[in-house]
Amino acid sequence: MGIYLNPGNEEFQKALNSKIYVDKTMLISEMNQNLNTEHQNICVSRPRRFGKSMTANMLVAYYSKGCDSKSMFADYKIAQDESFEANLNKYNVLHVNMLDFLNRAQSVDAMIDYMQKRLLWDIRREYGDVDCFDREDLIDVLENIYSQKKQKFIIIIDEWDCIFRKYPGDDEAQKKYLDFLCLWMKDKPYIALAYMTGILPIKKYGEHSALNMFDEYSMTNQRELAEFTGFTEEEVQSLCVSYGMPYDRMKQWYDGYDLKGIQIYNPRSVVMSLLGHDFDSYWTKTETYEALKKYIQMDMYHLKALITQLISGSHIRINPDKFQNDMSTFASVDDVFTLLVHLGYLTYDFENKTVSIPNQEVQKEFINCIEDGGWEPVMDAIRNSETLLQATIDGKEEYVAEMIEQVHQENISILKYNDENSMSCVLSLAYYAARKDYVMYRELAGGKGFADIVFVPRKFRDVPAIVVELKWDKSSDAAIAQIKKKQYMQSLKDYHGQVILAGINYDSADPAKDDYKRHSCSIEKINL
Repeated sequence: MGIYLNPGNEEFQKALNSKIYVDKTMLISEMNQNLNTEHQNICVSRPRRFGKSMTANMLVAYYSKGCDSKSMFADYKIAQDESFEANLNKYNVLHVNMLDFLNRAQSVDAMIDYMQKRLLWDIRREYGDVDCFDREDLIDVLENIYSQKKQKFIIIIDEWDCIFRKYPGDDEAQKKYLDFLCLWMKDKPYIALAYMTGILPIKKYGEHSALNMFDEYSMTNQRELAEFTGFTEEEVQSLCVSYGMPYDRMKQWYDGYDLKGIQIYNPRSVVMSLLGHDFDSYWTKTETYEALKKYIQMDMYHLKALITQLISGSHIRINPDKFQNDMSTFASVDDVFTLLVHLGYLTYDFENKTVSIPNQEVQKEFINCIEDGGWEPVMDAIRNSETLLQATIDGKEEYVAEMIEQVHQENISILKYNDENSMSCVLSLAYYAARKDYVMYRELAGGKGFADIVFVPRKFRDVPAIVVELKWDKSSDAAIAQIKKKQYMQSLKDYHGQVILAGINYDSADPAKDDYKRHSCSIEKINL
């Protein structure tokens, strides 16, 4: 048993010893199906603190010949899988955390040189009898071990992308690194499985897309590995029962990563919330908000308007396929938002090709980033949103219209009215505080059509439901009439109690007087 060749299972045992461990061992079954096939090279990218290293340690514990892990896995799902014993502790495993080597070197060349020497040290101790043409060349040694011993290797690389994060603008260093990985792993008979994990997908570089032998699983498409990316709804529901925590609040704070229909929760935050028996921004506390701020403060591609729309709850369509998978090449807003998806600050809807802010924890991080400089109108709207919400509940029609008018006027340079959809975005921003007690839906099906905005009370909240209808160059009374005629209240399934009907109209005509108010509001209250 060595440090890098055939390490033990101690690191994974730490995970099993923890107060909370969620069984993700069936990922091993997925990997077993890829052993010695055309799909044996796998790159899985996830945001930080989403269990990347734990997964790598689990694979080491299962495959490494340097330990006996049968009893370790005996009580977990993988032990019932038909492939369990066939591959258990049967392979030579090389486990590398690239960040460890990068931190010990002053350049990529030095890192690659040191890593090869360190791996060869372990290999020679195990295979000193193997005759090699060049004992100082890692690839030559591995080829000869396979040729003479017929023993294959599993290569597990953690933090594979640290080069691109530490040297974001150094193309030459990045290409050298990709060339080395390609030479080491592409079309090599000594590899049974190569598993790489990091935050970023594989960098695109023309002919240096040389790692095209890898099947990629990223936050834009985790494919069949989606359930292993974080905690699933079923897993979180079970944990909430065990720890006496309200599931609806856990969902509000940490859910929202939509991976092709599978809802994934931030695992780090869920664990910390359960152990602390509270709700806080645990994931975002592991890194300064400057990591997000430098991207959303970029003065290009109309980012300010688009970020404001995201904060208001909008979903924005993007094309993630053009992203070059690094942290410095941005040709469009699509590239910026795709990076934020990989970093975990946005979630990507694969079916609709849109991004949005996933949950309250991340939403708070966006607010932290815009509190300083240049975003005062947006922040004013957010700060006043609780007052607006209460005024709506109290039926203060003129006051509500005045407040919405103010939000519109102050943010007109960012969010320009074009139609009811853009008007809906401004209203969503104006009612930002409602998210605390409500689930807010835009274009919610109900009755004979779609209600523009519906505020559904969260569980155990003593507040009325709210249905908002928007009109353009008509009247607020006409908006109320449409809510009733089309029976939009039916969108409030299983709700019983008071409902606030709010009709809001915007008059686009040029005002005859300076003090002319473009917005009008009508409010009625009914009971269901």
